[in-house]
Amino acid sequence: MDSVEDISYPLKTESDLDPLIDQAGDKKAVLIGGATHGTSEFYRWRARITQRLIKEKGFSFVAVEGGWPSCYQVNRYVKDPPNSSRSARDVLYAFNRWPTWIWANLEVLDFIEWLTNHNKGLPGDRRVGFYGLDIYSLWESLSTAVNYLEKTTIPDAAEIARQAYWCLEPYRHDVEGYDWAVASVPEAITLLPEFCEDKVVRLLSSLEYFPPIGAADAEEKFNAEQNALVAVDAERYYRIILRGDPDSWNLREEHMANTFFRLLDLYEKDIEPKGILWAHDTHVGDARATDMVDIDRVSIGQLLRDRLEVGETYLIGFGSYQGSMIAAEDWGAAAREMTLPPAIYGSWEYVFHGFNQKDRMVLFPINKEGAQFFSESRGHRSVGVIYDPSAEFGSYVPTILSDRYDAFLYIDGTSALHPLHLKPEIKGPPETFPSAV
Repeated sequence: MDSVEDISYPLKTESDLDPLIDQAGDKKAVLIGGATHGTSEFYRWRARITQRLIKEKGFSFVAVEGGWPSCYQVNRYVKDPPNSSRSARDVLYAFNRWPTWIWANLEVLDFIEWLTNHNKGLPGDRRVGFYGLDIYSLWESLSTAVNYLEKTTIPDAAEIARQAYWCLEPYRHDVEGYDWAVASVPEAITLLPEFCEDKVVRLLSSLEYFPPIGAADAEEKFNAEQNALVAVDAERYYRIILRGDPDSWNLREEHMANTFFRLLDLYEKDIEPKGILWAHDTHVGDARATDMVDIDRVSIGQLLRDRLEVGETYLIGFGSYQGSMIAAEDWGAAAREMTLPPAIYGSWEYVFHGFNQKDRMVLFPINKEGAQFFSESRGHRSVGVIYDPSAEFGSYVPTILSDRYDAFLYIDGTSALHPLHLKPEIKGPPETFPSAV
């Protein structure tokens, strides 16, 4: 343990991040994870890394594991806050799809306020954006695309959009009312009809070739196109997940990775567009370094490593030994503070706890002795939005740490996130399914 501690870094202050910023600063994509969706320290360290990458290394945007429509409202706010009483808290409070606490929390609020102030000193085309990558906003995205096309003067444009919306509308109750936690018989509900797919794809094709409407800027057109693309992928996603198709996981990962690449293209006006991605460790880490590979599941981190040139990605994971966190007892249940028990014997978190119970940071690659140690496969704790203390042993993913991440930040004792919503008021399909994180 002494030799391993010698090749790690203390993690106390923001300046301790210096070697990580040096390594990550010239990458095209920096992915920053979190071992839970409810740990304050993961969010705060993620924000500190992001702030430094933006200030010191000129990163162009932040993309998160959240819905496109809600995050786009945040994007418009941080780039051009309205001269009204609407605040950053108001914008985040609009995240009303369960689980609301993932992005509607005080930790993200602090970052959004920082980003708004940072952007005030920049010209409009250099302001840093904030976007959502996820796939679940079928109805919101369809509605936005319809509204955009209704403003056009191009014949049949709005009619194309309305046809797609009307085709799926009768099935909205089945999707939103589906009990994702317990339903196992797809025949118990009406499946989304395959003939709607053509109408949604036609909607996307219509948007791709339309110029911006009136005074609308290119980003507003991009927003409409992205909403149509979300609708295309979400329609397919819901259709296959309602049939119990395991490929739904990979479809979601592909969608989020593709959205990240679309954002890089959007910012190609920059000399070197660079993006930061926030998501759970399960999405950020390379799935090939875990047992996910045994069931042919991919991750965003894996996809970006494959599609970008060697050395253009940087994956950052997190872990903690014990503490508290925000999670729910069941799907759709209210968020509450839960105890995160001490990590199980032999896990990576248990190993790091041996560093005299101090917070540490490891950057890969490392020396030969350390490389051998970190190339072992050990359990790495991964907690989603649902947590059952009695099933703690099932919360560990066999992981080769040095292959899964480029950097690993360990926080010995952690505390719970601070949600803006104490009880989610509006429930839709959960943003994280039983098989996902």
